[in-house]
Amino acid sequence: MSERIADWTKGEQAIAFQSCGACGHVQYFHRAFCATCGAADPREARASGKGRVYATSLVCRAATPETRAHVLYNILLVDCAEGFRMMAHGEKDLAIGDEVDASYMPFAGKLVPFFTRKK
Repeated sequence: MSERIADWTKGEQAIAFQSCGACGHVQYFHRAFCATCGAADPREARASGKGRVYATSLVCRAATPETRAHVLYNILLVDCAEGFRMMAHGEKDLAIGDEVDASYMPFAGKLVPFFTRKK
């Protein structure tokens, strides 16, 4: 039985990803198989939280009543150091290419990854 890896989707301050022992593919969303080769049970690991901004979008209108209190907020695509891309929240002044580090903050009742410019 494999060790349980902490992850923000479980309310913990960590980002988990998977890598395939058969083909080496790295994937972000948890699956029971490798999305590239179909091998069963990819290994889970904890990400460093380091990355680079691939895209950014400033949200100016709330999508739901729960997010209204957070407007204006920034949604990012981040290329993480381990080789996967994820969507997350971030500082409003981040730009494409900025190096970032993950922290965590409450958003609409849940703990979410929040990226800040690398210091």
